[in-house]
Amino acid sequence: MSLDLLAEKLQSVFKTLRGYGKLSESNVADAVREVRLALLAADVNYQVAKDFCDEVKKKCLGQEVLRSIRPGEQFVKIVHDELIACFSSADQGVTPNRPLRLLLCGLNGAGKTTTAGKLALWFKNRKQHVVLVAGDLARPAAIDQLQILGQQIGVTVLTFPGEKSPENVARLAREEVARLRAEVAIFDAAGRLDVDESLLAELEAAARAWEPQETLLVADAATGQTAVKVAQAFQSRVKLTGIVLSKFDADTRGGAALSFQRITQVPIRFLGTGEGTDALELFQPERLVGRLLGMGDVVGLVEKAQTEFDAASAEKLGEKLAKNSFTLQDFLDQIKMVRKLGPLQNVLGMIPGMPKMPDSVDGEKSLRRVEAMIRSMTPEERSRPGILNARRRQRIARGSGASVTELNELLHRFEEMKKMMQRLTRGGSPDKMLRQLMGRR
Repeated sequence: MSLDLLAEKLQSVFKTLRGYGKLSESNVADAVREVRLALLAADVNYQVAKDFCDEVKKKCLGQEVLRSIRPGEQFVKIVHDELIACFSSADQGVTPNRPLRLLLCGLNGAGKTTTAGKLALWFKNRKQHVVLVAGDLARPAAIDQLQILGQQIGVTVLTFPGEKSPENVARLAREEVARLRAEVAIFDAAGRLDVDESLLAELEAAARAWEPQETLLVADAATGQTAVKVAQAFQSRVKLTGIVLSKFDADTRGGAALSFQRITQVPIRFLGTGEGTDALELFQPERLVGRLLGMGDVVGLVEKAQTEFDAASAEKLGEKLAKNSFTLQDFLDQIKMVRKLGPLQNVLGMIPGMPKMPDSVDGEKSLRRVEAMIRSMTPEERSRPGILNARRRQRIARGSGASVTELNELLHRFEEMKKMMQRLTRGGSPDKMLRQLMGRR
């Protein structure tokens, strides 16, 4: 079960409970059973799921909750707090100490080398001098891959041609890192297809020479409980300080994230959320839990938006809305900016209260058709849609591969959306705006 399906199942349980006048042992037992089944289907460790549900049930049946006038909300709060507890750690963030030597380990195929590049960019974006160390000598393409990533993000990659020992590479790299006065140095250690003694012994020797303040394991979130077992194996030989869950997207089974902290006692530091070098997020339990329980992730959405939208553009948009001069060209520009934030379904899922887009609606396809119709217009037509007579509309429809009916619907929705956006600047309903954008009443 993917994270989206887990979230949908949990929210369905909450919706049912909200219809009850109070929490009883019977309806709590039913709800907890549904939660447990959802967690197990999402590949959460059995013992973790059992302990979690036992604690939720115990707290739900407390006298304080029984007196609540909104039992469903109380249940959501209890589940929320227990989910946060699954990730609890007194040491959640990366050490602020500099210079920082970071050792990255993991199995081949988990995205270790790609994650090294993502981490380097993450630190670089925070104005820190970063270098990468090519320490994966077992996979010939790993050094080339790291060098390409380094060129893409503008980060120095240290290589030592002819050197056969990762331990020696670690020693030589420490000297070069000190000479360069790097604030952060990331050592990309060798991986294997499976955990084996030679891998662990090699990693142990490299760790002794590198003496990292942070040792992060890159684990493939899509493998569920297998990823947890891999973490336990690595932890038996090197002191892990954190986990990077790679491939953590909508198709991922969420059980690994919910099980790691309880089983390994190693905190999740980062989530890899895509293939791009910028697709790395600092793990924040409250945000993940909020999305699972339908509370959205406004903080995450704002952070994404801040990287794509500048203050001048936002101010210009506000002025256009205030003067009622928002055009189809402005609309096209806004669509391009929104698409930079990621798939439309993911963006909407970060907004509290937004209805889930039906599976029958392909948001990306709808946006592409809208873009095609607007791009088939002349600049004058985009700024003055009132001049679009029947002949012009036929030409635009042919040029974009759409029908005249679809074009008419777009123009109608655009006018309605302009009115809605103006109301939103004075306070309005995001739910209504979404329905306007997707052509639903």
